[in-house]
Amino acid sequence: MKERASDEPVATMPCRVDATRAQELARTVLSVEAGAISALAARLGERFVAAVELVLRCPGRVVVVGIGKSGHIGGKLAATLASTGTPAFFVHATEALHGDLGMITASDIVLMLSNSGETAELLALVPHVKRAGAPVIALTGNASSTLAKAADIHLDAHVDNEACPLGLAPTASTTAVLALGDALALVLLDQRGFSAADFMRSHPGGALGRRLVRVAEVMRVGDALPMVPVTSLLPAAIEEMSRKGMGMTTIVDRESRVAGILTDGDLRRCLARVRDIATVRVADVMTRTPRTVHGDALAIDCVGIMETAPKVTMLLVVDADRRLVGALHLHDLFKARIV
Repeated sequence: MKERASDEPVATMPCRVDATRAQELARTVLSVEAGAISALAARLGERFVAAVELVLRCPGRVVVVGIGKSGHIGGKLAATLASTGTPAFFVHATEALHGDLGMITASDIVLMLSNSGETAELLALVPHVKRAGAPVIALTGNASSTLAKAADIHLDAHVDNEACPLGLAPTASTTAVLALGDALALVLLDQRGFSAADFMRSHPGGALGRRLVRVAEVMRVGDALPMVPVTSLLPAAIEEMSRKGMGMTTIVDRESRVAGILTDGDLRRCLARVRDIATVRVADVMTRTPRTVHGDALAIDCVGIMETAPKVTMLLVVDADRRLVGALHLHDLFKARIV
């Protein structure tokens, strides 16, 4: 028998993929992981509620600790907690043993992740964390493990088997921990009454932040807002339109309620039939039913209004009594990167 050379790979890449086998295995992986989450949901009980109550009472932060694959899941869990109203950060177990333990105080809660519950680095941390006065929540796949028994509260993320065909790579177990962590974070969000506005404050940048921007944050107000009284003559309205550069001016009554809008289109139509505009009243040529929104509306929703209404590139912003408070142009949405 020919011996394998020391530098020869153990396995070689197949020339062609067995499509049927690939799809069957992929479906099996998804089925096993979905089943693990379903089984996890059926086991939720008083310990989960106790963990929620403990975190809600915590005056400090949730310190998530893990190593290996559990560490990667822990980093994601800490980020999810922090962005949904629960101050949290991740500490690698090894780094904690070499100085980062000083980040943990008696005001904090330590959430330890270990599938086996026997991870040496985490077990070495437990007495130091308890000496610091911080309670420990353990999230493991083994309720009889040393870590589960040492914790103040244990959350069981046990799975019957991994999705890996070799039964080795953490797959269903990490999915279960990830899902249970999400459940904890979102129940905390709900119990705190964490709102979309709160969420936006944690996500000021990127697509998430832009989706939650309110009209009042990007509309034009004050001196930038074109506005003339309903009793005005057309020349005064034209001057206001030219000065403010929005291609329109709002028309308001004595109480600042919106009476109408005069746009470039309205002006062109007037000039096509009237030669002497000096005595024309804006009330006679304005559009009396302009589209309006409220300041607390989402700016992203205004994009939809403009897209569905032909030739509408601006909206008037009014309060509950229809008083004018601002104006929003399509260009404002571009500038704020809403579109």
